[in-house]
Amino acid sequence: MTKLKLNTILILFAMLPALQLFSQQDSIPPPTPANIPIDEASGLIVYQEVVSEPGTKSVLFNRASEWLHQFFANPVHVTKVRDASSGIIKGRHQFELFRTDKDGNKIHAGMVLYSFKIEARDERYRYTVDELLLRQQSRYPIEKWLDKNDPNYNPQWEEYLQQIDNYVRNVFAASLKEAMKPKKEYQEEEW
Repeated sequence: MTKLKLNTILILFAMLPALQLFSQQDSIPPPTPANIPIDEASGLIVYQEVVSEPGTKSVLFNRASEWLHQFFANPVHVTKVRDASSGIIKGRHQFELFRTDKDGNKIHAGMVLYSFKIEARDERYRYTVDELLLRQQSRYPIEKWLDKNDPNYNPQWEEYLQQIDNYVRNVFAASLKEAMKPKKEYQEEEW
């Protein structure tokens, strides 16, 4: 074997770890904000939590139904399924996103559509918020905002993702959890 061929083979072997590193970097998913829950099977954003709460399936379903009337301006329009026998409530709703300009002013940035499901069982319930889409002429999946390697990436997307996370955890879920707690019974004072 000539010295040139031997040097070429040695150089290729020396470059092999670097080539493997590059190929691994392409297969590593882009980092996502820590708060955003990604379903491993689908790769979609899915907020889901099981909450233990005293009460039968029927009682918890009724509390969730009452919450709908407190939380949504038009609960009949929002809900698509209200099945007391299975303890399931499904619906679709939307909320507004804002962007902040250089002067700190909040400007309308669009509407986020989402699906929700509340499932009641004895002593617990589960809520799920998923199918997050930006309302446009065509539906734009929010998951596209997670890809920082996208050539169209916009740093504003981080703020939008934070707003979505805040809405689901601190508005939607917090309100539901409060409404699902048993009502305090007041006893009339005897005198």
